[in-house]
Amino acid sequence: MKYYFDEIIPRRGSNSYKWDTAKEEDVLPMWVADMDFRTAPCVVEALHKRVEHGIFGYTKVPSAYYEAVTNWFMRRHGWQIKEDWIIYTSGVVPALSAIIKALTMPGDRVLVQTPVYNCFFSSIRNNGCEVVTNPLLYTDGTYRIDFDGLEKEASDPKVKLLLLCNPHNPAGRVWTRQELMHIGEICFRNEVWVVADEIHCELVFPGHSYTPFASISKEFLMNSVTCISPSKAFNLAGLQIANIISANEYVRMKIDKAININEVCDVNPFGVEALISAYNEGEEWLEELKQYLLGNYNYLKRYFEKYLPHLKVLPLEGTYLVWVDCSARKQSSEEIVKTLLDKEKLLVNEGNMYGEVGKYFIRINIACPRALLIDGLGRLRRALK
Repeated sequence: MKYYFDEIIPRRGSNSYKWDTAKEEDVLPMWVADMDFRTAPCVVEALHKRVEHGIFGYTKVPSAYYEAVTNWFMRRHGWQIKEDWIIYTSGVVPALSAIIKALTMPGDRVLVQTPVYNCFFSSIRNNGCEVVTNPLLYTDGTYRIDFDGLEKEASDPKVKLLLLCNPHNPAGRVWTRQELMHIGEICFRNEVWVVADEIHCELVFPGHSYTPFASISKEFLMNSVTCISPSKAFNLAGLQIANIISANEYVRMKIDKAININEVCDVNPFGVEALISAYNEGEEWLEELKQYLLGNYNYLKRYFEKYLPHLKVLPLEGTYLVWVDCSARKQSSEEIVKTLLDKEKLLVNEGNMYGEVGKYFIRINIACPRALLIDGLGRLRRALK
C-alpha cells in the first residue's frame, strides 16, 4: 500500500469526543463513528496552506466547491447533480433537522427503519413530530426490508417522510437498486417524501454497490432529498461540512428557509477546503482505506468465529461499524456494554440506542490501526469469556 494505516496516532488530550469522554486513560474507545487514521495527505496539505494564510473570516463558498461535489458523484456513481441543487450546511444531522422542519408540521409522523442511527429519533422529536418504526426483518443473520409493513405505515396520511439510511447504520447493509426501487415506489404512491442519509456512501466493500436513491428515476429525484458529506469517508467530522441535494425547487426553497431558521447556513473555511481537496485528489487514498477496513473486518470475523462463536457478527457490506448479535448471552446491550467497560475498559455502543430491536446487539467501530483492533478484541474476549 502507498498509504500507511497501521500508524497509531495518540488522540487522547486532543479534545476528541471519542477518546476524551472517558476520564480513565486506559479506556479503549471503539464507539463514536470517526476513524483513528489521519485523513488523506492531500487534505492535510490543503488545510496547512489555508492555515498559513492566517485570516479566518466569514467564508464565501466558491464555484470550485460545487464542481468538486458534482464531478465526484458523476465520476464515481454516475449521478449528475446540478450545482443549483446543492445547499451546503454544517453537518448531516443539522441537515436532517432542517429538512424535517421544512417538510412537516408538528404532530406529523416520520418513518424510520430500525435499528437505525440514533440521531434520527432526536431530529424527529425536536421538530415536534412522531417517530413511526418500520423495523427491518432480521433473518438468517442479516437484515431485509419489511415492504408489507412499509406499505401499511406509509398509507397513513399523517406519515410525511421516510428517513432512509443508505448505506445503513448500524446494520451494515448497502441497499440494492431493487430494494431502493421498491421503497421509492411505495413512498411515491403514498405521497411520502424520502429523505436519504447517504453519508456512508463511499465506504462500500467489494461485491456491493451504492446506488444514490435520487438517481434511480425522475420521480424519485423529485420526491426525495439527499444528505451527503465527505466526513465519514475522509474522517472530517470535526470540520463541519455537508450538503443537501434537492432537485425540487419548491422543496429546496423551503429547506433553505429552514436552514436559516436553524442558523446552520454558514460553514467554515477548513471544511470547504477539505471537501474540495478530498473530492479532487483523495480517491486513491480512499480506495486503500477501504482495503484496510475490509482487512479489519475479516480479522474481527475470524476472531469471533474462533474465540466467541456464540456471538454472531453480521455481514458488513458497507460502513466501518460492525453489528454483533449477542442474544445468546441472554443479557441486554446495556449490561454487556457495562461489563466491557468495567472489566476491560473497552467502550462500544449499546444496540438499544438504535431502537428497541437492537436491545441484544452491540456496535463496534473498526476504523482503527490493526493493533488497536487486536487489543480491543482481546479485551472483549476476556470480559465475555
